[in-house]
Parts: sequence; structure tokens; C-alpha cells
Amino acid sequence: MSDPGAALVDPADALVAVVRRLHARGLAPGTGGNMSAVAPGGDLVVTASGVDKGRLTVDDLVRVDATGRQRGGRGKPSAETALHLALVARGAGAVLHVHSVWNTLASLRAADDGALTITGLEMLKGLAGVTTHHHREVVPVLANSQDLPALAAHLGRAVDEHRHSHGVLVAGHGLYTWGRDLVEAERHVEVFEFLFEVVERATSGGIPWPA
Repeated sequence: MSDPGAALVDPADALVAVVRRLHARGLAPGTGGNMSAVAPGGDLVVTASGVDKGRLTVDDLVRVDATGRQRGGRGKPSAETALHLALVARGAGAVLHVHSVWNTLASLRAADDGALTITGLEMLKGLAGVTTHHHREVVPVLANSQDLPALAAHLGRAVDEHRHSHGVLVAGHGLYTWGRDLVEAERHVEVFEFLFEVVERATSGGIPWPA
């Protein structure tokens, strides 16, 4: 039987460093957001529920298996762990869920459309596999149902439908993005935040946005 208080090994240290950087940039204020990375052996290391991201330590991380069963760590896994697991099941090596002003505004503005399409910006080439600013990044926008198993299933279907997308927005809630590892996932957060800010500033300024 696994020990719920067992110490975690890498990628715990790397995950803590990423979370602290995201907090410092205003992308995970207070207890907002949840982040994870796949550990050797396949378990998921994820931030514990209700933890201030600016003060996160390795003691605030827990480990779960592919079914969400806790296998290590002293806290309680984030309530949104099921969404992380849905993305890991589709090949993600790390998942970052952040709350920011710009991604929240983007999620609210595009909620009725069900997706936000971004094209024509050079920064798109920061997303994995994108080689041209003509790329059309379709970011699905999901209703925030608060029914987490249903939301995880909805997220999975959205990712299956938009296989070339790199992120999903939950209306009024924030961004989920992922990567092969923490380095790629963190880069995707930075790229999306730039893109969302440009789109929202352009839209509020009356600049027609390509769809």
C-alpha cells in the first residue's frame, strides 16, 4: 500500500519553480490555478487544493495515479485533477491551469461562440508545431458547469475535436494549456497570455479582429 505521507521525487522541484514564476507574473493569484506534471512511472504530481501559489513548496504537492487515486503527498489533490488527467490521457506531460485578467476576459467574450480563433500574429509560432503566423489557433471555450467529472469529459471531447489546439478556456474561470513537459507548457502559458491580451485590447479598441 502506498504511503499518503511519502516524499515526492522529481518533477516536484521543477513544478514548484514553475508555479512560483506563474504567481510572480500575476497568472496564479492567491490560491487560484492548479498545475501538474507526469512523474517517472506515470503518476501525476499535482498542486494540492487551497494552497497559496506564491508560497508553494514540495510539501504542497500530491501524487495521484491515472484514476485519480492519491498515492503520495500530505494534502488533498486539486478538485480539478480530473481535467488534468483527461489531458494526460491524451499525451500531455504537464498541464498548467492559470487565472489571469486577460484569459478570463477572453473566456467571457467568446463564451457564446464556443471558441476563440486567433490568427495573423507572429507570437503563434511559440506554440508547439506552429511554423507560420497564418496558423488558426482555435481555443475551445467550455461552460463552467462546476460538475467536474462532466467538465473533464467535455474538455476531453473538445481536445479530441480540435487536435491542433494548444489550450482550452473555461468561461469565467481561466486557461488550461499543456505540453510535452513543464518547459513547453510554461511557454504555452506565456504565448497565450500575450495573444489574449492583444485580442482583448484590439477588440476593446475597436480594431476588427480576424476570425
